[in-house]
Amino acid sequence: MPEIPEVSRRSLMGGALVTGAALAGLGAAPASASPAAPLQVPEGDPGPSRRPGQKSMINVAYPSHRTVRVGVIGLGNRGSGMTSGWAAVPGCTVTAVCDIRADRAKRTADRLVAGGEPRPAEYGGSADAFERMLRREDIDLVYIATPWEFHYEQARASLLAGKHVIVELPIATELKELWELVDTSERTRRHLMLAENCSYGRNELAMLKMAHEGMFGDITNGHGGYLHDLRALLFSDTYYTDTWRRKWHTRSTASFYPMHGLAPIAAAMDIHRGDRMTTLRATATEPKGLADYRERFVDKSHPSWKETYIKGDQVTCLIDTDKGRVIRAEHDVSSPRPYSRINTIAGSRGIFEDYASTSSTGARVYVEPDHSGHAWADFASYSKEFDHWLWTKIGDDAANNGGHGGADYVMQWRTVQLMRAGLVPDIDVYDSAAWCSPIPLSVKSLKADGRPVAIPDFTRGSWVNLRTGLDSRPSEMPPVG
Repeated sequence: MPEIPEVSRRSLMGGALVTGAALAGLGAAPASASPAAPLQVPEGDPGPSRRPGQKSMINVAYPSHRTVRVGVIGLGNRGSGMTSGWAAVPGCTVTAVCDIRADRAKRTADRLVAGGEPRPAEYGGSADAFERMLRREDIDLVYIATPWEFHYEQARASLLAGKHVIVELPIATELKELWELVDTSERTRRHLMLAENCSYGRNELAMLKMAHEGMFGDITNGHGGYLHDLRALLFSDTYYTDTWRRKWHTRSTASFYPMHGLAPIAAAMDIHRGDRMTTLRATATEPKGLADYRERFVDKSHPSWKETYIKGDQVTCLIDTDKGRVIRAEHDVSSPRPYSRINTIAGSRGIFEDYASTSSTGARVYVEPDHSGHAWADFASYSKEFDHWLWTKIGDDAANNGGHGGADYVMQWRTVQLMRAGLVPDIDVYDSAAWCSPIPLSVKSLKADGRPVAIPDFTRGSWVNLRTGLDSRPSEMPPVG
């Protein structure tokens, strides 16, 4: 292993705070030199001031729970499947399920009972059914898996009801909503977490560990995204209830879903833990894919023929950080292509690149001095050394209980463990808001012909402190019973 140019995360004793000035003294990499012809960069957006008595949620631990009692809102494809995952985690029970379609709540409850779990309370039949569920006192964590337009309202209501919250992507789609969720979390002293399952992927966590151990030298850039041909599903009359997801392509030019690629890169770069994202500029291709697919494969009687698609097929966000790093985050679900999240991190001494080769692990590396001759090496030779402790501990359980290669279950297991053991979340409300901010900011940049726009500092200055996150130290799940 080469000499580590930055402070090793292992030397931080599990999350001791280091101020920005102290971090500089520990040998953190300086910001990159300014380019010869710098862009006109907007001043930073400090966001609204905290109200009297409102305090940060950074490094605030969960109160310990003997059993984590989960209430689920939204029981479509995603919510229904994840409900079984929550029930499978030791020390977790699903106490209530809710969907506007009452039959889904009953079907989910029936399935849990058939699997030997207690029957959860059922809510449904109306748009406000979730509000009735939130009045229950036997819910510690609310998991939200409804269409995007409902996430903000339901997450905020859950916080105000005194529950911790985990929300499927995104937590909200507007900047004012993201700020309101940050403030509501701080006022209620309840945690809100984006359900960013890809951050718990085995390769993503190994990449994180390699970056923090200095394998890539000084990190300079990263590339991630969500590139997934969803055309057939978008035009399905049954997969997305009321075709909600396709309708978003008629409403906005935003990068809807960059978080799967952005979040692992942000973690490897210590975003909100010594660095922060400062500006974003977006580009978009023409919206051709959905209209072309409809022309070739969708009957003229289908209601989609009344729709006009305005979201570009590929929206690319270039994000600058305070340390001079660059992140490229992409979103494309309407072009013919194999699935990829790209997942690349690069620095002065090497590069990791995932979903880019035909190797057994799907990942490849090139790090000096281990490699030379301009030839990629298979990541398999590093995967065991840099395997994250979560995967060495529960990898077999994840393979049997979770989708997305087991990342779903690892995320669920870790969330329950954090709550039961009374630990600090790996992903907090500030991470969640920042990772979702490219949605509204890409719209703003595109309206300004791709000029850079400021990314708010949701931490209100606390990003300078180095602390742990997804690079957590090993810990135990408390015994059940």
